[in-house]
Amino acid sequence: MAKVPRNFRLLEELEKGEKGIGDGSCSYGLEDGDDIMMSNWNGTIIGPGHTVHENRIYSLKITCGPNYPNSPPQVQFLSRVNLPFVSQMDGKVDPSKIAVLSSWSSNSSIEYLLVEIRKEMASFNNRKLPQPPEGSMF
Repeated sequence: MAKVPRNFRLLEELEKGEKGIGDGSCSYGLEDGDDIMMSNWNGTIIGPGHTVHENRIYSLKITCGPNYPNSPPQVQFLSRVNLPFVSQMDGKVDPSKIAVLSSWSSNSSIEYLLVEIRKEMASFNNRKLPQPPEGSMF
């Protein structure tokens, strides 16, 4: 299979993100529309229902480096959240502690990343973890 150039791939993801994905529980787009390298993205996750995250809106910063999609993006929560794979110092997601990043492949995408993080928030181990006050930021 031919390797799609990084910017073509990111343009495709941008178009998909602008249309909205699935049920609207996750969204993403470029932080700055003038970012020709398409490196800096914003993501939003609406907390899954029937969990401590329900009705909360979480903001994330996603950075796609020069080797994306062959290398995973860097992910950082801007909204305070208590999850085992998120640093309580700065909100950075530890790639070794979440499967979507530790087993990243070039077929993975920003959409897939956000959906998987949301699934992880709803998992048995994380759904009832005490959370910081709603609206607090890193």
